[in-house]
Amino acid sequence: MADVKTALRADPGPLGLSGFALTTCVLSIVNVGWLSGAGDIKVVIGLAVFYGGLAQLLAGMWEFSNGNTFGATAFSSYGAFWLSWAVLLIPGFGVAFGLSSGPSDHAVGVYLLGWAIFTGILAIGSLRLNGGLVAVFVLLFITFLLLALGALTGGSGLTKIGGLTGILTALAAWYVAAAGVLGTVSGGRIALPLYPMARA
Repeated sequence: MADVKTALRADPGPLGLSGFALTTCVLSIVNVGWLSGAGDIKVVIGLAVFYGGLAQLLAGMWEFSNGNTFGATAFSSYGAFWLSWAVLLIPGFGVAFGLSSGPSDHAVGVYLLGWAIFTGILAIGSLRLNGGLVAVFVLLFITFLLLALGALTGGSGLTKIGGLTGILTALAAWYVAAAGVLGTVSGGRIALPLYPMARA
């Protein structure tokens, strides 16, 4: 009976990747400077809470039940990342804790550097999965590193380049998500290549 339930369980990967991709893309567009209106950041907050955050966190929990340690760790962690990022962007949130303003650029840089280190670990792990995921995690590592350095040094140029790399990261994530969705709905007739990596 357990085997039947496992066989009928849907793959949460495309959901997690799609939530990650759209939220990353929109924030990256803000970082590049293509969305610069006073209220434009609210679009990122909404996505970060519900799609990049909650939906991705749920995908991570479902990956735990599927026995996928890599997927569970990645989706749960980045879901939590987006929820924490939304908290940093919500005006006045810090006041509830006795703070008069948000974190400094240096603090944000340290925060992003920590995520770069974590992403680097996952990038190494992705080398045993497929080329599509390798592209996602290597690009994401570069994105976090550029954004961290931009925040730590006050370099707006680095932040813009990080935004462009973030857009490429989102496109790679959408591609891997599309491979999962289209392969499922077509019964395997639509097979976008993901280039499986050799396993020892």
